[in-house]
Amino acid sequence: MEATIIIVFILGYLLIAFEHPIKINKSATAIVTGVLCWTLYGISSSGSIEHVSHQLGEHLGEISAILFFLLGAMTIVELVDAYHGFRIITDRINTRNPKKLLWIICWVTFFLSALLDNLTTSIVMVSLIRKLVPNKKMRLFFAGMIVIAANAGGAWSPIGDVTTTMLWIGGQISAVNIIKTLILPSVICMIVPLLYLQFTLKGELGYPEKLGGHSHDQHTRGHVQIKGSKAMFFLGVCGLISVPIFKTITHLPPYLGMLLALGVLWIVSELINPDMDEAEKKSYTAAGALTRIDVPSVLFFLGILLAVASLDAMEILQRFATYLDQTIGDNRIIITLIGILSSIVDNVPLVAASMGMYSMETYYTDHMIWEYLAYCAGTGGSILIIGSAAGVAVMGMEKIDFIWYLKKISLLALLGYFAGAIVYLMIYPYLAIHPH
Repeated sequence: MEATIIIVFILGYLLIAFEHPIKINKSATAIVTGVLCWTLYGISSSGSIEHVSHQLGEHLGEISAILFFLLGAMTIVELVDAYHGFRIITDRINTRNPKKLLWIICWVTFFLSALLDNLTTSIVMVSLIRKLVPNKKMRLFFAGMIVIAANAGGAWSPIGDVTTTMLWIGGQISAVNIIKTLILPSVICMIVPLLYLQFTLKGELGYPEKLGGHSHDQHTRGHVQIKGSKAMFFLGVCGLISVPIFKTITHLPPYLGMLLALGVLWIVSELINPDMDEAEKKSYTAAGALTRIDVPSVLFFLGILLAVASLDAMEILQRFATYLDQTIGDNRIIITLIGILSSIVDNVPLVAASMGMYSMETYYTDHMIWEYLAYCAGTGGSILIIGSAAGVAVMGMEKIDFIWYLKKISLLALLGYFAGAIVYLMIYPYLAIHPH
């Protein structure tokens, strides 16, 4: 029966990877795969069904911690966006030099991604470059670099990328240490492609069409209309930053800190604009933000983490890790390959599987294997446009062709990926934390 479960898992994985050609939402596939794996395990278990149910309950507790964390974070970001809070940053960008603008956009994306998450940041920044870069050909290069900068920015922050968040919530990494060890490799990962484009990028930003003035008026009017945008932006950012601090002080799970931040923002959103009509006010409250969050993505995480948990419960992942160790031997090579693989298949199940493959007893908190995994899985997705949530979102928004990205951006992303990896492996011996 083990072989059957592995086949079901691989088939589910393939259907997720080919979501667009087969036109079946990956969330549906992930849920079916997760439930089937556990059902088959339960039916075939030589022990009692109570033991399987107990294992499922333990794994569900860990999965729920990730899902509640993501729900809280997504709602906070949606709430800030409803108040146009991100315009506090984006409205201050006004240069007309393409190379200078590319550097500004990439640095803003890098740090915004660490605060919010790489998917949301990509959407915000692509919306911005549509106003600043009317020239479509030039804008595609900007969009490609936004994908690289967003994934690099998310990798070093415990709240910036879902895979780093999973490792943080699982106890494999600590917040301060991951920032300290990965910020330099992540910066290098972004700067190497930027330096290349500094010498090769040619063309102008272009000028808005006749409708440009009108859209700017609308943009300005929208900015004036909404009361409390600054308050919501700063409260949202402080709320997100407070989550690692909350965990460090209380030693309680991070999702509690995220839900506390959401609760505070929710209360404030209800108190702002007291004179507004109830129907109009709804879109500016957390209740309205909850209707706009990406629920299918949350269900995708639930399904895929359930499927991986079933392999973990049967100890298939641990045996696979032993096999890799015996054949390849060097964990650095294995994880570098996992990072490159994450550009083809989703990095969430790859990291979830890796967390099951390696025991925390052998590989303690902040061990090189976890930090390097956070870097590789976070930044490796930039190598192909379909390799990360940020890439898929940008691909949809700007109608970027897969082959165009492969020709123009993939090599730059790969250079950045290896440059950052080399820097991490060079500085790790000096920053390593050893268990007591």
